[in-house]
Amino acid sequence: MQDKFDMLNSFLRPIPFLTFLAGLFIIGACNNEPAKTATVTPPADNTLTDQEKAEGWKLLFDGKSLAGWHKYGGAPVGKMWGIDDNAIHLNAVKAEGHWQATDGGDILTNDDYENFELRLDWKIDTCGNSGIIYHIVEDTVKYAYPWMTGPEMQVLDNACHPDGKIVKHRAGDLYDLIECDSVTVKPALQWNSVRLVSRNGKVEQWQNGVKVVEIEMFENGKPTQRWLDLIKGSKFPGLPAPDFGMSMKGKISLQDHGNKVWYKNIKIRTY
Repeated sequence: MQDKFDMLNSFLRPIPFLTFLAGLFIIGACNNEPAKTATVTPPADNTLTDQEKAEGWKLLFDGKSLAGWHKYGGAPVGKMWGIDDNAIHLNAVKAEGHWQATDGGDILTNDDYENFELRLDWKIDTCGNSGIIYHIVEDTVKYAYPWMTGPEMQVLDNACHPDGKIVKHRAGDLYDLIECDSVTVKPALQWNSVRLVSRNGKVEQWQNGVKVVEIEMFENGKPTQRWLDLIKGSKFPGLPAPDFGMSMKGKISLQDHGNKVWYKNIKIRTY
């Protein structure tokens, strides 16, 4: 009888321990569940976050009006420029025999900027062409267009527009001067993000989170030899643009190149 009792006791003794192990397994499995991440809602278009306000950012477009912008030369913004899809939109219809839109024209900021960081989003129509021009000297007596004084970050549908086949004429390029280090542009009618930094004569152009162009244009207030050589090898030297790229500051322009284009989330901070 004692032998049977000892056998039964030996059989039952591990059960609590096995139950304990099973409990540890269940707890471990629960602890290994993927962590739940909070959903981050992106800020609304054409607004500033509290952090951006603290960092000194200012909107150049509030999503409601074209206040703060004017047509090159000082006239009000042309009627072809409006607001659509939460963006400044050039609803371009070309004038007969002209490369710009009827009642369009390049639009400029009211203020000049030297040491700044500009951010914006753009999208271009199929086969479209536009640009972001900066350091513009607004003098219509001497210069008919902003591109005659200001360098341009190209905005383009690389896949369709003829300039997409020309080195230094593609989206993100410093137009006709420096080609992008890498191709980051998205297809036509998709949004691209831009970060343009101008500080103490050095310029960086960023497209979709990638720095694609970097150039020291000025040192101690004078054009660098590299900058002068780049200009000399481009389409800009001499007439009709003898002063191209010779200013460290100026207005910023959204170009009318006769094609539909959209710009939003345009913000700037100065240094």
